[in-house]
Amino acid sequence: MEYDCSLASGRTGCISERQNSIITTGKNKSRIHCADDSLAGAVSQRACVFCGARVVLNPITDAIHLVHGPIGCATYTWDIRGSLSSGSEMYRHSFSTDLKEKDVVFGGEPKLAACIDEVVTKYRPPAVFVYSTCVVGMIGDDIITVCKNASECYGIDVIPVESSGFISGNKIVGYRAAAEALMKLIRPKPGEIIEKTRKLNFLGEYNLGGEKWLIERYLNEIGIEVNVAFTGDSTVAALKLSPGSCLNIVQCTGSMHWVATNLEKEYGIPYLDVNFFGAENTAESLRRIAAFYDDPEIIRKAEILIEHELARITPEIDKYRKKLAGKRAAIYVGGAFKAVALIRQMKDLGMEVVVTGTQTGKQEEYETISGLLSEGTIVVDDANPAEIERFLLDMKVDVMAGGVKERVLAYKLGIGFVDHNHDRKECLAGFDGAITFAREVYITTCSPVWKRLKLSIGEET
Repeated sequence: MEYDCSLASGRTGCISERQNSIITTGKNKSRIHCADDSLAGAVSQRACVFCGARVVLNPITDAIHLVHGPIGCATYTWDIRGSLSSGSEMYRHSFSTDLKEKDVVFGGEPKLAACIDEVVTKYRPPAVFVYSTCVVGMIGDDIITVCKNASECYGIDVIPVESSGFISGNKIVGYRAAAEALMKLIRPKPGEIIEKTRKLNFLGEYNLGGEKWLIERYLNEIGIEVNVAFTGDSTVAALKLSPGSCLNIVQCTGSMHWVATNLEKEYGIPYLDVNFFGAENTAESLRRIAAFYDDPEIIRKAEILIEHELARITPEIDKYRKKLAGKRAAIYVGGAFKAVALIRQMKDLGMEVVVTGTQTGKQEEYETISGLLSEGTIVVDDANPAEIERFLLDMKVDVMAGGVKERVLAYKLGIGFVDHNHDRKECLAGFDGAITFAREVYITTCSPVWKRLKLSIGEET
């Protein structure tokens, strides 16, 4: 059976129309509903279509990111990723056409054209991404023509990102808009030839806390070069060379599977799904990449690296495992690849995952997730705060891993919290990230503050 919403009646109850988006592992054979738009009034934790596009493209460091819409859209997504740059910091600026009531009535195309003129003249970027927003979609501004005219005028790529928020109640549609914009950017011009190399592209890696640099270091140590990440610490020039790579590795499947599929279709570049969160996942991913190159020396170096790193971190992980064994965990994150990694990491620490869910998971990904969980675990798609609160209390959760929207809720309930959001500054990938994650889980789960908080609440009641 599905989770019984009647158990969660009242102020913190879940909505009956969402029954099919909540399942309990081992108790039903029905498939979770995960392709539906967010239910109106449910206070979904998903972001809008525009936000989905912005988080994918924003880490392109030397491009101009121009939001065509009211100032609030640009403010909401300003510096939205915790992505670090080894070069240009242009991506950390937030540009907006700042549409007003007059622009909504008479059209915003002249203002958009003037803004493009201004930013290109002042900053001389190699490319400009122009994002549409809800207002722009409703008034019908033709951003495609404006961008085409600007591109011809200045001789650079001015690319429209068709991300009007009302298109869907699911930010994954924004991922697709960003993916289409990326394909336009990297497609060679007529007569242009991209030289083939033995380098790889790292898709769905956004260099949060320098994670791209860490994984690149591992790959360099075993003899593999990275051309570019999509899109952490990337440049327009490096992205344009991506059709010459021999392999694409894909970490964030939700945002980059469509790109990987089309790179394979158009340029014959195969792809591998990888996951560098957790020691076990990192080792497995390095082995699969090394096997693709079919080079005995690369395979040998990969095994040496893995053996050395596991020997180094295992004593540290064991120390935290002794403290965390038997604790109950909840996971609610954006993408399914991250949920899978977190489930494995929590279980490796001796913890029991009793609630898990994602904002953008696919059917096959939820089947993978369910296969990793014990019977009786709640699995939820597109949860809202009322549901999360009920599940945390019903399942007697000790610690939650999630994003910025869930942090305050967990703290209010006296539950530990680990930040795994897209704007975090800590590196949680690779072997070093496994130690950092275990330490953060231990510090928040075993903090004495929760006992005192619950005691205080008990005294008040």
